[in-house]
Amino acid sequence: MKYKNTLKKGSVRFLVFKDKDSYFGVALEFNIVVEAANPQEAFLFLNEAASGYLESAIKTKLRPHVLNQKPDSEYEKMWQAHQDAKLKEKYARIVNNLPIFSSGRLELAVK
Repeated sequence: MKYKNTLKKGSVRFLVFKDKDSYFGVALEFNIVVEAANPQEAFLFLNEAASGYLESAIKTKLRPHVLNQKPDSEYEKMWQAHQDAKLKEKYARIVNNLPIFSSGRLELAVK
């Protein structure tokens, strides 16, 4: 089986979000969740936890599946929704900066 993350290379998707009075950081493929008082702290704690997790996996020569875990579906949905929103925002900026004079549909009738 081919894995996205190996002991030598890869990447981990992450989220930082607020829930009530706390901020949470999540490393999706590692299934790591940290809690903090502010978003910067959540990101810092998450980075430290993910780095430590990877170091331990390398040191103990674990198999790659520990670096490619199936994320919790709630976090997966949150991550995807945020990526979709970022992409929509990016294309909205591009389109809003184009010198478009008009747009619409041309109805074509074939007899």
